[in-house]
Amino acid sequence: MKNDGQKAVRLPSFFEAILPILTMVALMVYVFKFSDEAYDAAHMPLIIALIVTVTIGVICGHSFDEMLSGIIDRITATLDAILILLTVGLLVSSFMISGTIPALIYYGLDFLSPQTFLPVGCLLCAIVGLACGSSWTATATVGIAFMTIGAGLGINPALTAGMVISGAYVGDKFSPLSDTTNLAAGVAGTGLFDHVAAMVSTTGPVFLISLIIYTILGMNIAGAGYDPTIADGIREAISSNFNVNPLVLLPIVVIVIIMVLRIPGLPGVLGSVAVGVIFALIFQERYSVADLFSILHYGPSIETGNEFLDGALAKGGMDNQMWTINLIILAVSFGGALEKCGIVEKLFGGIKNKINSVGGIVFATMLTSIFCDAAMCDQFLGIGVPAPLYDTKYDELGLARNMLSRTLEDAGTLWACMFPWTACGAYQFRTLGVNPLAFFPFAFVNLLNPIYACVTAFAGRNIFWADGSYTNLFGKTTMKKQAKSPEKAKEVAMAALERRRAEGRAPKLSA
Repeated sequence: MKNDGQKAVRLPSFFEAILPILTMVALMVYVFKFSDEAYDAAHMPLIIALIVTVTIGVICGHSFDEMLSGIIDRITATLDAILILLTVGLLVSSFMISGTIPALIYYGLDFLSPQTFLPVGCLLCAIVGLACGSSWTATATVGIAFMTIGAGLGINPALTAGMVISGAYVGDKFSPLSDTTNLAAGVAGTGLFDHVAAMVSTTGPVFLISLIIYTILGMNIAGAGYDPTIADGIREAISSNFNVNPLVLLPIVVIVIIMVLRIPGLPGVLGSVAVGVIFALIFQERYSVADLFSILHYGPSIETGNEFLDGALAKGGMDNQMWTINLIILAVSFGGALEKCGIVEKLFGGIKNKINSVGGIVFATMLTSIFCDAAMCDQFLGIGVPAPLYDTKYDELGLARNMLSRTLEDAGTLWACMFPWTACGAYQFRTLGVNPLAFFPFAFVNLLNPIYACVTAFAGRNIFWADGSYTNLFGKTTMKKQAKSPEKAKEVAMAALERRRAEGRAPKLSA
C-alpha cells in the first residue's frame, strides 16, 4: 500500500504490534508494584507507550502528521465527554456544600441493621455513586464507613468490599455525571442518555439479582456484635455541620428528571450545578460569590471532626477533574495511535472479520475490553481502544450504537477494578484495604453483568437495533426511541438491518 502515492505503508509485525502493549504492562507493573508509591498514576507509562506506538507507526510507513491526525480524531470524538467532566467537578462541589451528598449518607445510615447491612449498604453506595457520578467518591465516603461497620459485625471484609464495589459501580454507570459513562457514549458516537438507557437493560436486572443475593447472605449475619456507635458518630458529625432537612435531597430528583427527559449532558449538568448552588445558599451558608467560585473551581474544604468524613467530603471542583481528563486524553491518544498504525487491526482484526452474530460481536468486544483493562491497566483504554475497532461491525449487523457503548461499559468498566495493577484496582485496594482478587468474587454486579449481557445477546434477547427497536428478554421486538449515531453509520446500519430482516437473521417488529 502507498501513502500519498509515494511511501509504502504496511501493517506492523506481531512483535511490533505487541511492543507498545508490553511497554505499557511493564511500566504499569513497575509503577503499581515496585515504585514504593513514589509515583502511582498511569499517565507517564501512557506517554512512553504512546511514544513507542508513534515510533512504530513511522517505521511502518506513516508520517508523524498522519499519526497525529489519528490521535486528534480520537480526542475529538471524546470532546463532549471532556467538557461534561469539567462541569461534573462543579456539580460534585455544589452537591457537597448544598448538603445533598451528606444528607444521603445521614439518612442512609439510619436504615442499617445487621440483617439489612449488605442490601441497604449496596443501595446507599449506588445512590451516592449516582449523585456524584463517581464510584471512587462513593467508596471513599460511605464505602469506608461500611468497611468499619462491617468489621464490627464480624462480616468478611472481602464480602463488605464486594458489596461496596457493586453499589458504587451501579451508581457510576447509571449517572450522566460519570467519566466512563460519558466516555463510552462519546467513543461509540451515541447520545449520553441513549447510552444510559441501554445500560439499564443489563445492569438493572443484575443489580436486582445482586440485592437478592446480599439479602440472603445478610439473613445469616448475627446481630450480637453490632456496634451502632460508628454509624451514629458519622450521622452526628453530619447533622452538626449540615442542615439535613429532607428538602436538600431534592437535587437528586432534579438529576432523575434530567435523565427521564433526556436533556443533553452538558446543559443538564450545568442546570444541576445551579440547583445545588441555590440549595446551598438557602439551606446551608451564605457564601459570597468569590467563595462559590473558589469552591466550584478547587473543591470545598469541609471539616466535620469525624475521621470518616474529613477529607472524604472534600470532593469535587473543576480543578480536581483535570487528573482524570489528562488520563482520558492520554488513554484515547494511545488508542488512536494504536488504531492508526494498524496495531489494533493486527492483533484483533482477524477476530472481527469472522463475526457474523450479535452474540459474537458482544463477546468479542467484551474480551477485547477486558484484555485492554488487564494489559493496558486502565478502564479508559478498556473503553476507548475497542470502540474504533468494532464500531463498523455493529453497523454491519444493524445494531444501534448504544449497543456498542453498553457493551464497552459492561466489561471495560465493571471488570477494570478486578486487577490490582490497574488504576481502578489499585485505588480501590488502597481505599478499602482489600485486594481486588479477594473482593471481586463478592462484587456480584461487576462479576455477573458481562455474563448476563453476553448470554442474553447469544440468545437473541436484550438487543437494541439501529431503527430504534428493542428485542426484550421474551423475544418481543417493539419500537423505542432511535439512538443517536453518526449519520453515515446510521445509513449503513439501517440498510444492514433491513437486509438481515429480509434474510430472517434479525427479528421483525412484533405485532
